[in-house]
Amino acid sequence: MDFKLGRLNLNAVAQGVGGFVFGNENSASNEDSYVERYLDRINNGVLAEDRRAAITELQSLVAESRSAQMTFGATGFPILLNILKEERDDVEMVRGALETLVSALTPIGTTDGSKNEVQPASMNSDLLSRESESISLLLSLLSEDEFYIRYYTLQLLTALLTHSPNRLQEAILSTPRGITRLMDMLMDREVIRNEALLLLTYLTREAEEIQKIVVFEGAFEKIFSIIKEEGGSDGGVVVQDCLELLNNLIRNNASNQILLKETIGFEPLVSILRLRRGSAYNFTQQKTVNLLNALETVELLLTGGPPDELGKDANRLSSQTALAQKKILDHLLLLGVESQWAAVAVRCLALRCIGDLVTRNPHNLDSIASKLVGEEPHVEPAINAIFRIAMHTSTIQEFLAADYVFKCFCEKNTDGQAMLASTLTPPNSTSHTIPEAIGHTFGSMLLQALVPTEANGEFEACSRAASILSHILKDNVQCKEHALRIELEAPVPSLGSPEPLLHRIVKYLALSASTKSKHNSQSGIAPAEDSYIQPLILQLLITWLEDCPNAISCFLDSPAHLTFMLELVSSPQASVYVHGLAAIVLGECVLYNKCSENNRDAFAVVDVISQKIGLTSYFLKFDELQKNFVSLSTSVQHRKPLTRSITASMAETGEIENDETNTKHEHPILVEIFDPQFVSFVKKLEACIRESIVDIFSHTKNKVTVLPAELEQKNGETDGDYVKRLKSFVEKQCNEMQDLLGRNTTLAEELVRSGSSGTFDPAQKPSSGRERLQSEKLRQDLQEAARRIEMLKSEKAKIEAEASNYRNLASKLEADLKSLSDAYNSLEQANLSLEAEVKALRKGGNVPYPDVEALRAEAKQEAEKESEAELNDLLVCLGQEQSKVEKLSSRLIELGEDVESLLEGIGDDAGLQDEDDDEQ
Repeated sequence: MDFKLGRLNLNAVAQGVGGFVFGNENSASNEDSYVERYLDRINNGVLAEDRRAAITELQSLVAESRSAQMTFGATGFPILLNILKEERDDVEMVRGALETLVSALTPIGTTDGSKNEVQPASMNSDLLSRESESISLLLSLLSEDEFYIRYYTLQLLTALLTHSPNRLQEAILSTPRGITRLMDMLMDREVIRNEALLLLTYLTREAEEIQKIVVFEGAFEKIFSIIKEEGGSDGGVVVQDCLELLNNLIRNNASNQILLKETIGFEPLVSILRLRRGSAYNFTQQKTVNLLNALETVELLLTGGPPDELGKDANRLSSQTALAQKKILDHLLLLGVESQWAAVAVRCLALRCIGDLVTRNPHNLDSIASKLVGEEPHVEPAINAIFRIAMHTSTIQEFLAADYVFKCFCEKNTDGQAMLASTLTPPNSTSHTIPEAIGHTFGSMLLQALVPTEANGEFEACSRAASILSHILKDNVQCKEHALRIELEAPVPSLGSPEPLLHRIVKYLALSASTKSKHNSQSGIAPAEDSYIQPLILQLLITWLEDCPNAISCFLDSPAHLTFMLELVSSPQASVYVHGLAAIVLGECVLYNKCSENNRDAFAVVDVISQKIGLTSYFLKFDELQKNFVSLSTSVQHRKPLTRSITASMAETGEIENDETNTKHEHPILVEIFDPQFVSFVKKLEACIRESIVDIFSHTKNKVTVLPAELEQKNGETDGDYVKRLKSFVEKQCNEMQDLLGRNTTLAEELVRSGSSGTFDPAQKPSSGRERLQSEKLRQDLQEAARRIEMLKSEKAKIEAEASNYRNLASKLEADLKSLSDAYNSLEQANLSLEAEVKALRKGGNVPYPDVEALRAEAKQEAEKESEAELNDLLVCLGQEQSKVEKLSSRLIELGEDVESLLEGIGDDAGLQDEDDDEQ
């Protein structure tokens, strides 16, 4: 009874510990004691059948109980690993040990558990992976003949990799022929092969050394052999795992890409993308996932390797040529352009692959320019079809993918830009609707999308067309001049002359701004498309005006344009991007201005900016724009590699996951247009604009000076005196002019700096040219000191951050200690409560919390009554015994015996005996 009670208390304490760790305080199970009992039977058992039965029961318990998992992790690993090491001949024991280890490392889901609670599976994985010898032991099991031993070993390695990837990778690399054994499993039975494939997929995600060994062991041949065996793109999840493994091997690895191209070639890859026309009926979700992974493979090959790696361009061009020879462009066009029944994610990725295939590749550029899509008689140029997708799609990601094709097509492709620009002809009708017919030229479709009617307000289509036109005009003066010559008829021809295309675009920019302001004033919330419509149109203006004086002149022909841009820069309802881009447009009107008219030259633009906005506020718009560019670039994340979970969600939702916009919540189009290339372009423009404004402030506007009338020769003044007076006057004027120029230059420089730093002290202006030089030297010294201060500040911030981390760590440890103390207190209280319950149960009571004092009083009264009755009985017995003693004593006296000597010592012996009884 006492042993059972002790075991009950031990179980109660263990349940309390389990409840504290796993959030299951009310659990009354005793799995931990069973785990200990099973482990004891396994370790010390004599009969083999009993040990096998114990390991089977242990596996079932560990697979179902998180508390049992924790208890097993504390003591069970050495016992089972010893079985794997010493008892290889007992196949059933080895298999049971492996299955139990897999169960110990497999998480058990909870419905009401906290997300931050301890996971026993993770802890067990950490314990098992600490010793590299354990991994070597497991890898050695892969050479066993028994199927389930290899199967459970692979499952166990996969579970270890899920929780402790770095340790497992290091252990496998340090094990001789570790990767080789795993690669051999790819040629094993189907179930074993699939497990090995999944394990290798996890192993090769970030471990470059493992990637090299896997490729050396013939991974490419085995991968494509399995894909062909499974049915290509029509196969199941095994094809997906093979392609994911392939992508892990070639991602940012130019040497592996070259090896793939030179050994296997690209024909097996292209065959996965080969579809039959009209095969929409069998386009399943798994096939979508497989195609996404295959398209990612193509995309990785077309990037050529890491961004800064030497030889990347040569590798990219080689891959472009090799893939084009396999007619991959036809398959990509079928997937991205013609197969509108395909998932959006597939279409988008196919379009991006088309862009990567043609970028800066003359042969491929010619191919897509001449390529036709569709079936007779409804065929059209591929460029036109991609443009219609950009205009009509309701998915932002698909528009960005189509726009990316035009960006890649026009990059450093002056002939292609000229070809597209040559089709820009004014629309014949005034309906201004986006054409549905296939017979329209690319230019007519672009212009009709670019100049919608004011009634329908299709500003989104206008902004999309503006983005594509900006690619056509970028860095191409001839295309810019051609676009300037395009004139559009006025809405009512009798009331106005034809209007230049540039003026119409600025007009729609103004209309979109006024529409947004009206919507904001009415609802307080702007539509989502308002965040990118104006930036896209402003991007077109910046691209068009850059290094094109004729475009600047055309822009300034209308005084309203300059006024509108000034209002846009200072509009409180516009975004930071709109402010900054509009300021760049104004700066281009200064930088590239070749006009000679007084009200349109660069001096006039600078004067208007200074009067209406103020140079300090104007330059602050540049700084705010750059800050947002920096924050945008830090928040941008590259698209994650396609894994099972990501591809499944993409196939279900039909959209590409947009990870890069999660942090800053920027619109995807803003992230796309403000790419590093455009940000660098704007930064260079900003520096040139600042320098141009400084130059304007440093020189006089009029180069010819009119001689004042008082400088004429006075009556009676000799020629020598007149010459001396003129010479003195000129010298004086020259000195004053130098001082004024110095002041003007310094003022302009201070204004520029104040725009970037916000600090400017007018009292520190030098008053002469010589003082200006001294001030420049002092300014440089001050900048150097400021840089040193910034370095010291950064070091101080770093030290403070480290100190803060240590303080946080100390606080966390204190909190953990307090939590542990509270847990022990709660356990002690729970133990006391359980003891009270046990006492109540032993007395047969059903009341969980009895009145102990009342029970004690009642028991005391009953004991007193019983003792009183017993005392009376004892007195009666003593009286009877006394009478007997008296009779015996008298009889002994009669017989002549000495009664006193006989009774001597009898009382002492009884007393000693009583004392001994008491002690016992």
